[in-house]
Amino acid sequence: MRQQTTRFRRRGIAVGIAMGILTLSAGQAFAQSADPAKEDRPAQSKPADEPKELPVITVTATRLDSDLMKTPVAVTAVTQDALTREGIRDVRGLSGTMPNLQIATGADSGVQINIRGIGANNFTEIGDPAVGLHVAGLYSPRPQGALALMFDVDQVEVLRGPQGTLFGRNSTGGSVNIIPAKPQFGSNHGSTELDVGNYNLRQLSVVQNIAVNDRFALRFAATKVKRDGWINQFQDFTDYDLPENGFVADGIPDVDQRRNVKVPRSKFYTNRDEWAARIAGRFAFTDDVEWNFAYEKFQNSGAGDVTLKDCAQARGTRFACEGGDWDVKINVPGKTDMSIGTWRSNLVWNLDDTNSLEYSVAYARQTRSQISDDDGGYHAIPSQVTAVLPVGPDGDWGAWPIVDNTSITLDSDYRSTVHEFQFKHGGEKLKFVSGLFWMHEKNSIDYAQEQLVTAPYGYPISQFYHQPNRQIDAKAIFAQADWTFAPTWTATLGWRFSRDSKTDKGGQVFGGWDTTMNAYYNGLFDPGTPGEPGFHTHNGEDLTEQMGPFAGVDAYSYWGPPAQNDHADSWKKNTYRLGLTKELSSTEILYASWATGYKAGGFGDKDDACGGLTCVDGSSPQYTFFPYKPETITNLEIGYKGLLLDKRLSLAATLFFSRYKDMQVTGNFFAAKVVPNGPCPDWDPNCDVIQKWQTVNVGVVDIPGLEIELDFMPTPATRIGAFFSWIDTRVKNYRSFSDEWNCGVREEMGAPACPDPYSGSEREYAGRQLYDITGNHLPYSPEFTAGFNLSHNFKFGNGYTLIPWFNVKWQDKMYFTLRNLDNPHISDAQAANAKIDLSLKLQSPSFWQAELYVLNATDKMTKNWAGDGGGFIRASWNDPRTYGIRFRFDY
Repeated sequence: MRQQTTRFRRRGIAVGIAMGILTLSAGQAFAQSADPAKEDRPAQSKPADEPKELPVITVTATRLDSDLMKTPVAVTAVTQDALTREGIRDVRGLSGTMPNLQIATGADSGVQINIRGIGANNFTEIGDPAVGLHVAGLYSPRPQGALALMFDVDQVEVLRGPQGTLFGRNSTGGSVNIIPAKPQFGSNHGSTELDVGNYNLRQLSVVQNIAVNDRFALRFAATKVKRDGWINQFQDFTDYDLPENGFVADGIPDVDQRRNVKVPRSKFYTNRDEWAARIAGRFAFTDDVEWNFAYEKFQNSGAGDVTLKDCAQARGTRFACEGGDWDVKINVPGKTDMSIGTWRSNLVWNLDDTNSLEYSVAYARQTRSQISDDDGGYHAIPSQVTAVLPVGPDGDWGAWPIVDNTSITLDSDYRSTVHEFQFKHGGEKLKFVSGLFWMHEKNSIDYAQEQLVTAPYGYPISQFYHQPNRQIDAKAIFAQADWTFAPTWTATLGWRFSRDSKTDKGGQVFGGWDTTMNAYYNGLFDPGTPGEPGFHTHNGEDLTEQMGPFAGVDAYSYWGPPAQNDHADSWKKNTYRLGLTKELSSTEILYASWATGYKAGGFGDKDDACGGLTCVDGSSPQYTFFPYKPETITNLEIGYKGLLLDKRLSLAATLFFSRYKDMQVTGNFFAAKVVPNGPCPDWDPNCDVIQKWQTVNVGVVDIPGLEIELDFMPTPATRIGAFFSWIDTRVKNYRSFSDEWNCGVREEMGAPACPDPYSGSEREYAGRQLYDITGNHLPYSPEFTAGFNLSHNFKFGNGYTLIPWFNVKWQDKMYFTLRNLDNPHISDAQAANAKIDLSLKLQSPSFWQAELYVLNATDKMTKNWAGDGGGFIRASWNDPRTYGIRFRFDY
């Protein structure tokens, strides 16, 4: 009771302080519109007089252009100036810059966008994002697309809450809409920007607008960025020496040496090597018919990310880091070759002053190959090793000293076509948007996972996923109307019918996880027979390119025929939005809405739930596609928006309550109870339970929250801003959660021991280490977040302007799993932290400006993902302190 009282007191104090500060100051994110010195200033012009009121921000959150402060939706708009100033180059940089937005670096070059605690952790061609990513209003289906560089944009709009009526494919968390700048009629202008910084950062961006005539304009934009990796990357030549267990160093590395080459810092993990370009055209056939078209190309040739040990948590334990905190041993240098090419077209026909037809289409092709080191050189420490050489015929299922895991995307080809047709009516009393949506996606991928040292004999194992034809069709019909039925009252009614279907044609899974087979060697290496003279495990030089995935599917013939994945399924759903808006004055609104959203279900690869053994019910094999249901959300929202103090202060506040049901979670989950080959040993009490990597539906979560955003101009030269959010994402009704987080070391780390495996009669709980997580928080949902920024224009008599800028963002503790384990050594959380950014810009009276900047000034290292490292925590990390100078030339 004392803990609960303290928590409520702390929450009340935090809310009170935040509300007091924010009432006296002002806001950042919902109008992160720009520098006070440069509001929509045309190229080649001198700075205009300082504005005396906040600029009007136009957004497309309702599919009709509207004033942000009169749009009854929780939406934040961020301009290109703000993106550049904060060093935001892709969607990941938006994390923590506004209320309840958190973004994680995912596996397989995916990006996990979480809004109000709702996200998706399946980045494969099987999964769907919970937050829709849109470019120019058109849906982009693959989470890898969020890595694409954001450049030359009008603004980025982030909508929070379910988007179940107007936006693209139905989504449960929200939507991110990147709006590229359009070609402009009437002027030829451009800019060049050069950014150089630490870690050998070099970025060049060029924009050129060409007004061919009054009805035709072109715009070209391109950017290239290169940066060295900030980690300390060394080659992994581990030659384990543990004579008491029979492992004797012989001068030959025990880890795979096939790809172990020395690379320069420019190719270390965490580097950047990307470029992007866009050519856009705008053609006005008549005063009423306009066509916008664009082709955009993005290339990522970086090394990717690698997970590093959390050395701070490991200190004082037997897993303490031996070198520096950011040292990592790599025998598989990262390599990515991802290319995304996109065609977009938008045709608008204004039928009259209030009615229009609009047709938009986008075709995107994403190709990618990638290889990554999954173990990061973190091998077992001597106290963990229980395997003993020589291995007898019955094998030793204990822990081996070498961990050598790799993920390989040999090739992938994702092609999507998105069509959207809309009819819009913009009358004085009735505004109406209706339309048809169709997305078709055809994906192919050859992907492999390898574990090159496994018990009991040290053999490699691997699975190769050959998916030549996975297709997704998403179709919808939608309509939404805003009716001003009284002078100051507007009602909103929106509806959408969605139908999603998924098909797998010709999919095959080769190989397997049977660790007693030496099939990986493809007949090219003979370890001998366990228990007989001459038996020996492979070393790092025994493996060749004719083994495993690089040798093609024929190398997997030793495992037997592949599993066939042909399957199809479909889902449909009606979602809606009801709203009521009260105009309190010409500059203030109060609104309420009731909205629903859904995310389609799906299925995995065909697999034997019994794992090759006999299920307890006697039937084996039991093939299944591990299907899962859609997830749904219902959201009640009450909001206020107002321009106050002679339009120098804007305030947006949103109070919401969401009910999130059938949440889709991807991980290792129960598949079947089996008859084991023998008694389960102490180190593996669950050997009679088969778990499979799959997506399941779990739990119900009630999510109340509060979001506040402000923007304040106390003087024409000063801009102050702030945001604050509170959210409470507590889980209920999740009875089957299995607590398996670092079970082998929990007691020595001072954490509660993992529960014993369930041995009751309920089949779905078999073998699970049941733990009640009622009241635990969803991942990526810090309870409190806040931000504050300040800039001021110092004008000099010679026409120069000096603009210092200060920005601080703070967020509360954030968990990465549903376990919510608080422990000094194996916590699944990122502690509360603050990030400070600073810049000093000098703007000339003519065509150039220069800006010194430092991001993450205190060099605070923070995590955006964390996982169980088997005695320690492994994590993906945000950038350390970066600094540099940026030059811009307008012409």
